[in-house]
Amino acid sequence: MSAGADAEAKPGTFARELRTDRIGETRPDWVALAREVGPAFAERAAGLDETDAFVAENYAELNAHRFFSAGVPAELGGGGASHRELCAMLRELARHCGSTALALSMHTHLLGATVWRWRQEQPVEPLLRRIAEEQIVLISTGASDWLDSSGTAEQVEGGYRVTGRKIFGSGSPAGTLLVTSAVYDDPAHGPSVLHFPVPIAAEGVTVLNNWRTLGMRATGSHDVLLENVFVPEGAVSLRRPQGQWHTFFNVVVTVALPLVLSVYVGVAEAASDLARGIARKKSRSGLDPNLPYLLGEMDNALVTAQLAVHGMANLCDDYAFEPTVQTANAVLIRKTVAANACIQTVEKAFEVVGGGAFFRSVGLERLLRDVHGAQFHPLQEKRQHLFTGRVALGLDPVG
Repeated sequence: MSAGADAEAKPGTFARELRTDRIGETRPDWVALAREVGPAFAERAAGLDETDAFVAENYAELNAHRFFSAGVPAELGGGGASHRELCAMLRELARHCGSTALALSMHTHLLGATVWRWRQEQPVEPLLRRIAEEQIVLISTGASDWLDSSGTAEQVEGGYRVTGRKIFGSGSPAGTLLVTSAVYDDPAHGPSVLHFPVPIAAEGVTVLNNWRTLGMRATGSHDVLLENVFVPEGAVSLRRPQGQWHTFFNVVVTVALPLVLSVYVGVAEAASDLARGIARKKSRSGLDPNLPYLLGEMDNALVTAQLAVHGMANLCDDYAFEPTVQTANAVLIRKTVAANACIQTVEKAFEVVGGGAFFRSVGLERLLRDVHGAQFHPLQEKRQHLFTGRVALGLDPVG
């Protein structure tokens, strides 16, 4: 990381936030840029949370600074950020606005998986170049579809007609391509899941305005309704048996979860910083003997989360990993550890601050609601325990 990523960002420094890579080319320092735009995002965060409004203005700024192509390889016209840099970028954004960072992580993990495919010499270069040129926004439904998928695909001349309702479409108000799947009852192979992209502007696609939630309220994670949408045969990128673990998931887990959990580490760090600042002010008028213990517990939980996500990113190894069940299992274990530790950090921050933390004006209440989203990304804790236990026994991970 360049020195600029660790120093305090100053207004108006975008043109100077560059780093030099090992072959002498300069490119943006994405963590420094995230730190630069972050304060404006933080100012909007409470108001967006209050009104359930999407982070549209923040997305416009991300677009202007080309964050949506940060992870596209430089030789394809993108920002050249490594997987580790993307994790750090999302973590920094989340310190300012968790909803913006989480919505961006859903685009970024799809981009990351596409970069992995590009490195395997799969034919995805046109998509990566298009992301770089047009700053298109990818919308994921994979976490909610998971092994079984949802919706139906009926074969017609030249392709399929797809109908279904997809949930958790984070960033969908600004989306360009919906990356999704549906179930095709294959007469030869039985129920099969087809994976494909669909333009958000395609006939039969409707983004519903129904995201009303406890936390991460500004992510725009609306349901997306597909009604008899035509998907060309050539658009289908993967066919797999319904309900079975597939190598595809080893890739998704290893690439996506370090990026997504980096967001929650950023939320936990924001809560920790806020609580520590308030504690120092309170201690000036006399030290509560319990306060150092609470701060110690909070910091232990935060470091646990940081180490777990760092370990996840190392397992991805900037896309150089082998897509095995063992690698996916190692990532999933660390995901559970990280999610629980992030939640514990913010809960301890509440204890540090005391009853005043209940006031929205303090800022911790929103962070507490937001951080609880960490537990719902796959795999949820008990499902991860079952997965890991089956792997330990040498069984198929999902049966």
